[in-house]
Amino acid sequence: MRDSSDPLAGSTPEPPTRATGPAGPPVPVHPRWPGVLFDLDGTLVDTIGLILASYDHALTSILGADVRYTPEEARGWIGRPLMPVFEERYPAHAVALEEAYRTWNLANTARLIRRYPGIEDTVRALLDAQVRVGVVTSKRAQPAALALQHAGLDGLVDLVATMESTDRHKPDPAPLLHGATRLSLPPERCVYVGDAVVDLVAARAAGMASIAVTWGAGERSALLAAEPDHVVDTAAELATILLPADYGGDPI
Repeated sequence: MRDSSDPLAGSTPEPPTRATGPAGPPVPVHPRWPGVLFDLDGTLVDTIGLILASYDHALTSILGADVRYTPEEARGWIGRPLMPVFEERYPAHAVALEEAYRTWNLANTARLIRRYPGIEDTVRALLDAQVRVGVVTSKRAQPAALALQHAGLDGLVDLVATMESTDRHKPDPAPLLHGATRLSLPPERCVYVGDAVVDLVAARAAGMASIAVTWGAGERSALLAAEPDHVVDTAAELATILLPADYGGDPI
């Protein structure tokens, strides 16, 4: 609460601004949605190499070097919890595969994880604009916390919903609906940002708008076929959609 001697006490706060460039004046920005939920892997943080290497280690160490799968198949598994993937593909070895994956993944997170340029700035800009920001991921809590830490996002967002948060998982809308509830917002006032088709399917089922990012696991053609509301190729494009200058319309 402001002190009564503060000359701005009781006044309407100025809207947040975004600079137009090195010499340009700041431009007021207005959030398009009051709530933004992000996928984690391949969206906020570059864990794609780590995930693919973890799958390869688990499959070759448990099933042998002759196991047959393609990197394209493995990329299609990203965004889903591990156990359902392993139970579908290798049911007799699912438990051992999950354990091998998790152990290797945690041991190699710091070495293989990467940051995406501009993502931390985008998240901070949303928070500065009083947007409620959350993460909804199929990761377990421990690796999710590690990923956020290495991405410089630890402690920034309002909520982190992990695999343990709901009984059903993407493409089911349950995790996204849980996230909206935790943000105290109806789903239609939120947008979900993700890099995989399961993210876009879950968003539609939850009644949320969706933004597909092309720097993660999903192929652009597959993302477009899922008909998201927006598709972006850079963090700057994402920020422009989430925080457009002088936006005054309904969320779209």
